[in-house]
Amino acid sequence: MATSATRTRTRRAGRRSPLASAALLLIGLLATGGAYAALTAGASADAASESQVTKLADEGEKLFAANCASCHGLQAQGTEDAPSLIGVGAAAVDFQVGTGRMPMAASGPQAEQKPVQFTEEQIAALASWVASLGPGPSIPDESYLAGDGDLAVGAELFRINCAMCHNVAGAGGALTEGKFAPSLMGVSAKHIYEAMITGPQNMPVFNDANITPEDKSAIISYLKYIEANSSPGGLDLGNLGPVSEGLFVWIFALGGIVAITVWLTAKSN
Repeated sequence: MATSATRTRTRRAGRRSPLASAALLLIGLLATGGAYAALTAGASADAASESQVTKLADEGEKLFAANCASCHGLQAQGTEDAPSLIGVGAAAVDFQVGTGRMPMAASGPQAEQKPVQFTEEQIAALASWVASLGPGPSIPDESYLAGDGDLAVGAELFRINCAMCHNVAGAGGALTEGKFAPSLMGVSAKHIYEAMITGPQNMPVFNDANITPEDKSAIISYLKYIEANSSPGGLDLGNLGPVSEGLFVWIFALGGIVAITVWLTAKSN
């Protein structure tokens, strides 16, 4: 009898309250519903983002067909007049179109900067469509364009990799066969970065294995620093180096000496 009563009390003590069971069921349903909602929301956001990218690329394809296909081909495969754009990436399109170099106004040794022909939205659409054709450099992250890189490192890297064409002060310089390295003063940080990773015209490509994104940021910081600060030596004569300085001395300094000599000779007579 005692043993049976003990077992009965034990079973009763081990039984779960109906309220506790309902609470556990409710918690389980809430947890399951929350997880499902989160997954559904994430999938919906991804689908919406993918749809937006697709829509942007479709708009870019239409713009390309109307403005670029006559040279580059309907599928950007290239023609006798222009190279293929498959695999050049969004950065190349953003640079070339965003600086007005493309579409070209006329054939020449190289595409020159001119007023931009498209809006920012249209440029983004063109870049999105070309990027969809094959993998290539993407538009740089804003964190590398802030101009807060190491100035000393940027100056050294610029002198080693860029100054032989663009001049140590970024003023630009002449190349062969009518080509030239343009001045980097007034060029946006984004376009400088894109030029480094795409290599427009005669410029070599500096991928992340050659110059890291942090070092590219340092180079941009150096260029923006010298752009914002005047020459400590006084009149910079366009920062064109010994040619302009020698010409200045030859015309004005020696010319002044000759003029004074002629004046003294005439006065003595």
